[in-house]
Amino acid sequence: MATYAEILAYVRETSGRSVKTCWIAHVKELNGLHPSVAPNRISSKVRQNPCEPWARPLIEEAMRHFGMIG
Repeated sequence: MATYAEILAYVRETSGRSVKTCWIAHVKELNGLHPSVAPNRISSKVRQNPCEPWARPLIEEAMRHFGMIG
């Protein structure tokens, strides 16, 4: 499984855009990968920063590239 840093780098290289690690965690959750809860997260039930709609396809493409999702 790829690290968050690898996903960030892949998205930056392929699209020239930057994404947030919290967006990666949200997309992982949406795809059933069960990320661990960040220690600085305020609430384990509510997302303060859900993934932006434009970023989801970029993150999912990176996850496909690394074989994390089908």
